[in-house]
Amino acid sequence: MPLTVVEHPLVDDALARLRERTTPCDEFRRLARRVSVLLAAEATRDLPTIEREIETPLERTRVRRVGPRVVAVPVLRAGLGMLDAFLELLPQAEVGYFGLERNEETAVARRYYEKVPRDLASAVVFLLDPMLATGGSAAMAVDGLRGLGARGVRLLSIVSAPEGVAHLEQAAPDAHVFTAALDRELNDRKYILPGLGDFGDRLFGT
Repeated sequence: MPLTVVEHPLVDDALARLRERTTPCDEFRRLARRVSVLLAAEATRDLPTIEREIETPLERTRVRRVGPRVVAVPVLRAGLGMLDAFLELLPQAEVGYFGLERNEETAVARRYYEKVPRDLASAVVFLLDPMLATGGSAAMAVDGLRGLGARGVRLLSIVSAPEGVAHLEQAAPDAHVFTAALDRELNDRKYILPGLGDFGDRLFGT
């Protein structure tokens, strides 16, 4: 399973403030959006394009546009913090949602909501989930997308743990993870270390 750790000074700078426990939620949202834009730019680098002819104010010329159908699927609720950034780059993308909730005692995810465009075999599918911890939620979401025909799902994750990467590699070897940071490990509560805490709580101020 391909893993791309996006290295960029602006990613590092934003991630530093995201990690700080004193960063207020309004700033946290802005920083999450900034990192998400940079992740999305890297994850879409190899999208196929098609050539078209247009009229500029001066003459006709040939240009290239993004060719394939694109679907973005944020994992509720934390993935919502990445959606606007993705749509800023690809406003034509279709959007679906997976609702996955982690049991705090067992760290096992359960699916409580699904609304995703159908017939995904013709689409390039991006899964937006800011924390790849145990990998259980991501594997469940990828499996659901594969059931709708998706192949080679691209997961955008702001912070990842080695355990989650390893789990997803076994469960979905054709997925491709794009992350801003590969952190050290999970603690005994299955939180990423050094991590940045509960992304959804910090994003929404809960």
